[in-house]
Amino acid sequence: MIGHVLLIDHMGSDLTIANVARVSLGRSVEKLGESEERLIAYLLKHKHTSPLRHCFVTFHITAPIFVLRQWAKHTIGCAWNEISYRYVQHDAERAPVWTPDAWRESAPGVKQGSGGELKSEIAAEVHGAYQAAINDSIRAYTELLARGVCREQARAVLPQGVQTEVIWTASLQAILHFLDLRLAPDAQEEIRGYAREVRGLVAPLFPVVLRAWEALKNEA
Repeated sequence: MIGHVLLIDHMGSDLTIANVARVSLGRSVEKLGESEERLIAYLLKHKHTSPLRHCFVTFHITAPIFVLRQWAKHTIGCAWNEISYRYVQHDAERAPVWTPDAWRESAPGVKQGSGGELKSEIAAEVHGAYQAAINDSIRAYTELLARGVCREQARAVLPQGVQTEVIWTASLQAILHFLDLRLAPDAQEEIRGYAREVRGLVAPLFPVVLRAWEALKNEA
């Protein structure tokens, strides 16, 4: 994974969620205890997850365009702001073009997804073809700019593997929905890597919620 997921900020805690849930009873507590942990587990088990909308996490993400386009489908409870190559010239050193750690073969009978790794000799040929296409694309982009073409048009030749960067703020409810889908075995491996990073950053912030969420997944 060339890119990264960095934690910028967050709001709320496990205690926040418990107290939000208890507001209907006109009650709150100042310290998280076993009762609150049971309450949070109950909320997740019965899908009473509106209290999770009161907690937010903000990340700085760099990822290939094709990964962010999958990620951007998660819009409910989320806010996005992305770098624009309309305003900023792409810098291959600052934002290198994505290259896979391994090339995977297509899986027979599967409309989306992939199979195992390609044989090494084929993978080497594929990598050469891929790198040549990337080099041609970057060369064309550089030439267009040098000839005076505006950035907002020149960017059209950049490949899907170009790194882009976003600030993503999402409610805890939205984050768990993202993790449910993007950690699934049938999710594309590239975005699964980013989902694992998100999960690793969120778990220390909301440990009770994450434990309850994972317990439910293990029961399924």
